[in-house]
Amino acid sequence: MKNYSNTNNYWLNLYKMSALLFPGQGSQAVGMGSEFYDNFSIVKKIFKQADEKLNYSISKMILEGPEDQLTLTKNTQPAILTVSYSIFKVLKDEFNFDLKSLKYSAGHSLGEYSALVCSEALDFNDALYLLHERGKAMQQAVSIGQGSMVAVLGLKTSEISDLLDLNRDKKGVCEIANDNADGQVIISGDKESVQSFQLTLKEKKIKSIPLKVSAPFHCSLMKPAAEIMKEKINSTKFNNPSFKIINNVTAKSEDNPENIKKLLIDQIFSTVKWRDSMINISKSGEKNFIEIGPGKVLINMVKRTIKDVNCFSINSIADIKNLLNELKK
Repeated sequence: MKNYSNTNNYWLNLYKMSALLFPGQGSQAVGMGSEFYDNFSIVKKIFKQADEKLNYSISKMILEGPEDQLTLTKNTQPAILTVSYSIFKVLKDEFNFDLKSLKYSAGHSLGEYSALVCSEALDFNDALYLLHERGKAMQQAVSIGQGSMVAVLGLKTSEISDLLDLNRDKKGVCEIANDNADGQVIISGDKESVQSFQLTLKEKKIKSIPLKVSAPFHCSLMKPAAEIMKEKINSTKFNNPSFKIINNVTAKSEDNPENIKKLLIDQIFSTVKWRDSMINISKSGEKNFIEIGPGKVLINMVKRTIKDVNCFSINSIADIKNLLNELKK
């Protein structure tokens, strides 16, 4: 294992660094984080800690699969947290990442838990437990095959809201689940209602893509899951975060632990206001957006919404070195 800390002390001057972004479900892949696991003992320790807390080998599932088990919501959520937190710890402990320089952070859906852990507002073990339980509750809220989600492309969020209002008199649930980026909005609800909305879109020659998901996340059908999680979240200790975290529900920062708990409960059945979150961070003058965790989904969303910003994703040691070189410019 190489020692990187002494050669990269310019991490200590990171006023230019703006927001850390933590991915959510859909970014998972078998083998994610394997390079960090192979090269850093701190990552092996984190993976072992996750295994012990969950009482099964989430580490083997992350590194070796099988994919069908990794993609189960109850496994995906703690798995992505484990990888994101591992990469963050490498940045912090091996590359002297300076938290005092960090202004903003945000996580997409389950990624908000990753942000809370990295800000020391939530213990890693507690987050593992909550996300495993959250995944189970969300899956149980709606029977498999009864819900649906689709991505609507090319429309403004307000235009989609207007179309949904036209169908409001119909029974069923069809709501905006994720306002991800300009021209990319996710709709969630019961299968019949979502399919009916897709027909409306097709008639108007608007492109929509069905998503391969096990449940209709972030809509009112998830309220039973929120009720299950309410007691679990409220009984967990939260601290004030060490840096600002833009939450999904209001697209604003929240420091009060009790308010953070309520927002995490509401998040389960509420729209993820990711586009507004990124716009609000950008308005503060921040120019660098850095995704910590598997995939590049969030960075691509940022690029669709905000112009003239620097976007990075950290999935490998080479990615870290590239980031360092770019921040030196």
